[in-house]
Amino acid sequence: MKDNATETVTPQIIAAPPHDHRWLAFGVLCLGALMIVLDVTIVNVALPSIREALGFSETSLAWVVNAYLLTFGGCLLLGGRLGDLYGHRHVFLIGLAGFSLASLACGLSYSQGLLVVARAVQGIGGAVVDAVALSLMMNLFTEPAERAKAMGVFGFVCAGGGSVGVLLGGVLTAALSWHWIFLVNVPVGALVIVLTLRWLPGVRGDTLHKHLDLGGAVTITAALLLAVYAVVNGNAAGWTSARTLGLLAVALVLFAVFLSIEARVRAPLMPLKLFRLRNLSTANVVGVLWAAAMFAWFFLSALYLQLVLGYTPMQVGLAFLPANVIMAVFSVGLSARLVMRFGYRLPLTAGLGLAAAGLLLFARAPLGGSFVIDVLPGMLLLGIGAGIAFNPVLMAAMNDVAPSESGLASGIVNTAFMMGGALGLAVLASIASARTSALLSSGHAQLVALNGGYHLAFFAGACFATLAAAVGAIWLRGRSAITAQVAEPVEP
Repeated sequence: MKDNATETVTPQIIAAPPHDHRWLAFGVLCLGALMIVLDVTIVNVALPSIREALGFSETSLAWVVNAYLLTFGGCLLLGGRLGDLYGHRHVFLIGLAGFSLASLACGLSYSQGLLVVARAVQGIGGAVVDAVALSLMMNLFTEPAERAKAMGVFGFVCAGGGSVGVLLGGVLTAALSWHWIFLVNVPVGALVIVLTLRWLPGVRGDTLHKHLDLGGAVTITAALLLAVYAVVNGNAAGWTSARTLGLLAVALVLFAVFLSIEARVRAPLMPLKLFRLRNLSTANVVGVLWAAAMFAWFFLSALYLQLVLGYTPMQVGLAFLPANVIMAVFSVGLSARLVMRFGYRLPLTAGLGLAAAGLLLFARAPLGGSFVIDVLPGMLLLGIGAGIAFNPVLMAAMNDVAPSESGLASGIVNTAFMMGGALGLAVLASIASARTSALLSSGHAQLVALNGGYHLAFFAGACFATLAAAVGAIWLRGRSAITAQVAEPVEP
């Protein structure tokens, strides 16, 4: 019996490249992930030009962003599981090709409908790439110190890419046209595909259950799509409107159906036993709360710089550079060492505490504020906090799962960040809007009311970050998780 069981179960195996080539392969993954992260924010600066060129209204223009967010958030979990079943590199390449072709369609769009549909396809490709990239990285690096170092670099790419997107979007739109914020993905995507074929090792999928849980895939994808749709349109439709509440109710019912299917099906899309892993569950709760706080910082501080201080899009991008540099230094140079020495809990709690302090500084930024006095200190604290915290939250989520389920765990983590960011941004933007309206109705000037709304939203974001730090401090396992991962041998 024992021999038969051994022959039947084929775990996911990576044919690891030579030691020096692993870092080249990792660079390819970072380039692919950066391309996806950039596309979330690079379009924001070009929205006015897109509206003028294609005749979008203020309401319909939001779909240039929302179409991407909808499919991206809805397909992350499915993308991760496809990687587990059919091989991470194979699925990674398909996602890259789809994203690149959709980017070409976006850049050549001549109508509103074509652009929105192409953006939706971009989101699907981006979700697939994002969901399996982390799994490929975890399989490349099995030694704890190297894995922690790689996590730090990967965390910086994910956290800092959004800021770079704003700057790059401003440069391309000003120097060329809005078409190039999409067309630039085509040669970059082609390069990543070639480098992937050259450097990334092949992966054998989970051959024990070589089929997809279609019922689970349909219900969870539909539930996520409806939930993201309700969230991103919550401000426009009204949070208590029948449409918003109805969509959220349907999403909740579909999610309940999904859980029922997963509890009964032979080969579930998302084995519910994964949520008995304490670190994975805790890291996802932390990810939701932290993403809400970080989205508040990134988007609301960009609005503060543009609308209150009068910065140009280029100046906004440059204003984020100090935070990016600090984030790089701490995520690459320090965070990995902190995780190896203290485990996950202490670096995560300290990093999120510093991020909360940075948001509190933004919550008092005045009209006519100085960059050095009123913007830079908060930026630096947020850069330090993000640089320290991103590594431990990802490692905590991924290190306790088996290699054959790493793609699924990656999809769950990314979905948590995506849903937390979308929900947090919508809620905090609603808070800012309500506060601004209240101040305007009480007789305050436009800029005073606008800044007051941002202050309250930044404070709420600081509360999210503080709560995330508390959850991590209380429930995240510390150093024992790393020790257990080191001691456990990998089956050949």
